[in-house]
Amino acid sequence: MSEIVHSRVRDHLAQLRMRHLAERLDGLLSEAARNEPTYLDFLDGLLRAELEAKQLKRVAMGIQIAHFPAVKLLEEFDFKAQPSVDSKLVRELATGHYISQAENVLIFGPPGVGKTHLAIALGRAAVETRHSVLFVSATTLLAALAKAEAEGQLKDKLNFFSNPKLLVIDELGYLPFEKRSAHLFFQLVARRYEKGSMLITTNQLVGQWGAVFGDDVLAAAILDRLLHHSHTLVIQGESYRLRQKKKSGLLSKTTMDSSR
Repeated sequence: MSEIVHSRVRDHLAQLRMRHLAERLDGLLSEAARNEPTYLDFLDGLLRAELEAKQLKRVAMGIQIAHFPAVKLLEEFDFKAQPSVDSKLVRELATGHYISQAENVLIFGPPGVGKTHLAIALGRAAVETRHSVLFVSATTLLAALAKAEAEGQLKDKLNFFSNPKLLVIDELGYLPFEKRSAHLFFQLVARRYEKGSMLITTNQLVGQWGAVFGDDVLAAAILDRLLHHSHTLVIQGESYRLRQKKKSGLLSKTTMDSSR
């Protein structure tokens, strides 16, 4: 291949934003010279490599935008240690089909049983299935809404939290809501209702949400919208962290019993 043609091909690839192929062009040409694929097979390989590179880049960008606090994968979740978790449902949720239907996911369980792990892992899976995702703790979310309201920018902030196809809210219920915060949360839930999915982790069972929101009627209205199209996971088991401490001998059985 002449230098002129080689340079022109690289320029064309750059203009078509096929940067991965432009960077690997020489290596791909050398490999083709050795293996002598058909024209169609060579073209197929080129396009497949470019698509795979774009997918990896898109996923990396989606994960960055989502603001996950840590790297957690479904493959790393110990289903044997938490047999109460419906692994079949979790793997179904990982396909992202529920997001296409604007359905919600609620994960209930005490501290330390893997709720956040599942939330992050399912959020990453959603990114990989081409859905926009935002991860936020309940306290951070409420603080942002309250600040926006005080500054006269509540509509914009509600729009911000309504835009992602999946909004992951972690640790709902660890602290009780102030009355105004509960109303702000209701506005967000109502805005996303049947339009976008929410994945919520909480240590409070449904019957305790009245105390969390400080208003039984408001809690019922929120739950009505969250549960209408939803999937629920209830984790009943021992904290991973406490289990590790017991294994290391830092906690004795007597200590554990007295702490209950």
